[in-house]
Amino acid sequence: MRVTSDAADERRLMTCVANGDAQAFAQLVTRHTPMVHGIAWRMLGDAVEAEDVVQETFTKMWVNARGWTPAGGGLGGWLRRISTNACLDRLRRPRFVSDQGLPERVDEAAPADLAIDAARRRDAVAASIQALPDRQRAAIVLTYYEGVSNAEAASILNIGVKAVESLLVRGRQSLTQSLAAKGLLAEGGRE
Repeated sequence: MRVTSDAADERRLMTCVANGDAQAFAQLVTRHTPMVHGIAWRMLGDAVEAEDVVQETFTKMWVNARGWTPAGGGLGGWLRRISTNACLDRLRRPRFVSDQGLPERVDEAAPADLAIDAARRRDAVAASIQALPDRQRAAIVLTYYEGVSNAEAASILNIGVKAVESLLVRGRQSLTQSLAAKGLLAEGGRE
């Protein structure tokens, strides 16, 4: 299917959603849930919170369908903006802190040195991303994990392209320092 037909199909489906069509809504939810969930999970690092952001994003899509226009990044761009803003709102809220540690998760996979090392690296990268300031994290997630352009990330974050580029530079520097401190990068910042 061509990009133009996808955009036309999404405009048609959004018109139906604006008129209360639950089937059109379900099609769009099915189509865009992986992207919205991916953004939320990477930004929040919590599956339950990510599910809440998915629900919040699609609730806003349903409620605001009449006001949607296919400008900018189309429906996908609009949903990225809603989900990113929902994540940033959640990150700004005070969080409950417990003195009890999280229970350890049992690894059901067969033990293998490579799998353990890969999981250690993946966890270290995820923890380093979680440690970034909110805006830097959003810029990194949108550009590197979601593959959006700097211009689209700037639109989603409601800032200029130069500001996104600055956030990316600072975010990459912080990630490099964090991963080097954990012994995961060789000299020169590369593995």
